[in-house]
Amino acid sequence: MNILVINSSANAGSSVSGGLAARFIDDLRAANPAAHVVLRDVGANPLPHLTAETVKAIKGQPETPAELEARALSDALIEELQQADIVVIGAPMYNFGIPSTLKAWFDHVLRAGVTFSYGENGPVGLLTGKKTVVIESRGGLYSEGPAAIMDAQEPHLRAMLGFMGLADVTWVRAEKLAFGPEAAEASIDEASGQLAEFARDELPLAA
Repeated sequence: MNILVINSSANAGSSVSGGLAARFIDDLRAANPAAHVVLRDVGANPLPHLTAETVKAIKGQPETPAELEARALSDALIEELQQADIVVIGAPMYNFGIPSTLKAWFDHVLRAGVTFSYGENGPVGLLTGKKTVVIESRGGLYSEGPAAIMDAQEPHLRAMLGFMGLADVTWVRAEKLAFGPEAAEASIDEASGQLAEFARDELPLAA
């Protein structure tokens, strides 16, 4: 069992999404001690954002040393993703969307002919058969109510994951983190319970 964890919070040790992801990995390891975990923390170690060189490297034929280096990074990130049985993404909400560091990761792994292809009926995702768990942390309440219209985080993630064929997605939301200590604690506890249930009931890890 290969598990790829993508953390994207800029808050390091105080990250709610990162903390929940760490506890979830502990739960998965308890169910399957042989599980192999790859941690890619793009919050602590940001990937390069797109430039003319990286676009050519990812979408075209790299030629210069800088382009070849960018292509090698994209290849490595895609290989991590291809080898994963479970993909765990820690995604805090920043200004209603995802961190730019997480968007940069998607920019490097969304590659035509590798993670998706174009057919007669449109795009086809090539990374099927994987389970994905997205852990979202949010200061407000955006999954329902009047603020839901401002949620540009989950629709964006859903679109990019689905484009690559990652359609089996479990969404875990820690919301209302800015609504006071009691509301934050209750939401984090609920999210942690969802993750523990997923690790216990939805994956045949001990087989």
